[in-house]
Amino acid sequence: MADLVVTAALVFCILAASTHFVTAALAIYRVSASRSSSRGRRFEPVSIVRPICGIDHFDEMTLRSTFELDAKGYEIVFCAAREDDAAVLLVRRLMAEYPDIDARLLIGDDRPTSNPKLNNIVKGWAAAKHQWIVLADNNVLMPAWYLDDLFRSFEPGVGLVCSPPVGSHPIGFWAELECAFLNTYQARWQSAADAIGFGFAQGKSMLWRRDILDDAGGIEALGAEIAEDAAATKIVRAHGLDVRIVDRPFAQPLGPRSISQVWDRQVRWARLRRATFPVFYAPEILTGCSLPAASAMIAATGFDVDPLLALSALLTFWYGTEATLARAAGWHMRWQSPFAWMLRDALLPVLWVEGWAGNTFVWRGNDMSVAKEDGEGAVPGASRTLAVTSKII
Repeated sequence: MADLVVTAALVFCILAASTHFVTAALAIYRVSASRSSSRGRRFEPVSIVRPICGIDHFDEMTLRSTFELDAKGYEIVFCAAREDDAAVLLVRRLMAEYPDIDARLLIGDDRPTSNPKLNNIVKGWAAAKHQWIVLADNNVLMPAWYLDDLFRSFEPGVGLVCSPPVGSHPIGFWAELECAFLNTYQARWQSAADAIGFGFAQGKSMLWRRDILDDAGGIEALGAEIAEDAAATKIVRAHGLDVRIVDRPFAQPLGPRSISQVWDRQVRWARLRRATFPVFYAPEILTGCSLPAASAMIAATGFDVDPLLALSALLTFWYGTEATLARAAGWHMRWQSPFAWMLRDALLPVLWVEGWAGNTFVWRGNDMSVAKEDGEGAVPGASRTLAVTSKII
């Protein structure tokens, strides 16, 4: 029995380390392919819809980037729920600074869904002039080639192109921890899954062809799930099309973070993943280095190898692979990064349990919960839907 446990521990450790290496290699391949390809692909006129709500640390930089794209024939539609929102003055000032850019600000607080962000952009979708529409959060930093990268991935058979956020400009260790979650963990897995043809939507940046979403009932159809990216994935797949992500994900400047902000955000995302795609959420307990590290020490003991030596070798390989990916992709990395990576992996099993443990979370002042209900607001092709309760505070 002891030999069986030791063998199982060794096999699991080898498989986990190999998977870690392969996912990093796939992500490096995607980034390298993007950088070596020529730019300047011709694209159709496009509307960029950006919701605004309050002021974050780097909002001026991210919103300004919308006006400085290396592209022609695009319009910007900013959406705010209230005239007195702190971001409204910033947007009006930016619009005045760039009079040659076709930009509008729409204000209104319609609530056709239970998703506050979605409610904010419904008016922008309706007012957009073009058939191609980008939905982009206010904290996405758009490089000059932003639209070029989105359109390059919109190949035949694709119904939606997205980008996961890559953390940049962290201030303080807890923001470093958020980078550890976003970059060499979440973006790595999403890039690897997409590379083998299994992409999932991410709500930070979405390039839509209007008719695909309108055929599903319009932008309000994204409210059929607690997370609009989950609804988007199911809508696109129901059309027999694929979701793709860009080869080089776009940055999200973080600024300062507290441990509670980082943890609450990760718990929220974990519960959303569990609620919308439970089959894919369940194996997340096997990711990260904690279980492979424990398995390495068990296996080393069984083969009369110093457990600390085995642990050191695994950690060197594991985080050396992450460092190689971060450097190749040009993602944020400092001397604190390996410590943030190790803390992240220590927290992942706890986070996984938290994902199963509850249905509630707070998002931008909204108390929200998910509850399983059949037959309400079903998205075509969805196996189940979620009812959402939301109280504006």
